[in-house]
Amino acid sequence: MSAAFDLTGLRWRAVRFDALSTAELYRVLQLRSAVFVVEQNCVFQDIDGLDAQAVHLMGETPGEGGVPRLLAYTRLLPAGAAFAEASIGRVATSSAARGTGLGHALMRESVAELQRQWGPQPIRIGAQAHLQTYYRQTGFEPQGDLYLEDGIEHIEMVRA
Repeated sequence: MSAAFDLTGLRWRAVRFDALSTAELYRVLQLRSAVFVVEQNCVFQDIDGLDAQAVHLMGETPGEGGVPRLLAYTRLLPAGAAFAEASIGRVATSSAARGTGLGHALMRESVAELQRQWGPQPIRIGAQAHLQTYYRQTGFEPQGDLYLEDGIEHIEMVRA
């Protein structure tokens, strides 16, 4: 764990879209944009119509002025929304918290929360190909061929 970053007070919250406050939605979209658009230099349609069907998992620590600091996020979708199986997507960790193990905790919590929401079942993800080792650590295995999505190689992975 990085000594330079403090995860004290980290808490996980799972919130359905219609229960997100405007400020929470802003923080979610801000983190997703920072990671997927700015850091990865990828122009893509992030707001894709699936957010309203999702449970939004947020890993937060106390922030300045009582406003939580969003450090980790995933979008959990029920079976039939993005894939035939339930899915985890928009996996994002703040650049400030990388190297702390938070990303692995995020995936473990995402699997657990998805199962709390919809019961134990297979989970499918569309993973960036270079992150296969990371996802394998949470039980996901590659399935199918590599494909390009928004100019980045991806592969579908399934956790049975």
